[in-house]
Amino acid sequence: MAKPAEEKADNLTIEKDVGQGLPPILDDDSFGNGNRSNGGDSDRPINSAVLAMLLFIGAEVMFFAGIIGAFIVLRFGANDWPPPGQPRLPVVVTGINTAILLLSGLTMFKTKRLLKDWHREKILHGLTITALLGALFLAVQGFEWTRLLGFGFTLSSNIYGTVFYTLIGCHALHVLGAVIWLTIVASRLRMNSPAYSANNHVGIKLSGMYWYLVVALWPVLYGLVYFN
Repeated sequence: MAKPAEEKADNLTIEKDVGQGLPPILDDDSFGNGNRSNGGDSDRPINSAVLAMLLFIGAEVMFFAGIIGAFIVLRFGANDWPPPGQPRLPVVVTGINTAILLLSGLTMFKTKRLLKDWHREKILHGLTITALLGALFLAVQGFEWTRLLGFGFTLSSNIYGTVFYTLIGCHALHVLGAVIWLTIVASRLRMNSPAYSANNHVGIKLSGMYWYLVVALWPVLYGLVYFN
């Protein structure tokens, strides 16, 4: 009659041993509620405006890649480059101008870092300096062009002039557009526009992304065009 009791005791012992091998059940809400204790921000979906800007920048890079490719083909296909009798390009002055544009990229980088903690006055100061450096870059470039035109080096002089003004001119137009954009953003920020705040500053971020593009393109163009 004691046998069933012994079997029951053995079963309880087995269940206890098996239960000890199972992992503990966590009584919390860290799973299944859509929240993650670590790394949740990294899974945040990309802003649609930022994505659109990335696509636009990709298209711009392809556009300049096409022009640069045409320049390389013409450059290595010509017997004399630059053609005889053409004025020397101002390498030194343009080198200084390149440093100015690269400095503007640094000021934009520091400005974008201020967005996280939202220092409005410092952000405004950084955008203004960046735009002024961009305007200075264009002014120096315009002075260079005036001198080159005075020497008779024009868009229609030859293929060399056509390629030079097409490449450098396209970039100058992009810099001008970026300077205007930064000026508008800085003006709205100065007027305390509700369009920009600690929780909504995508417009400033987009202008910074575009500025990085024009800054990054220039050293490539400078090296290809000015060093023959």
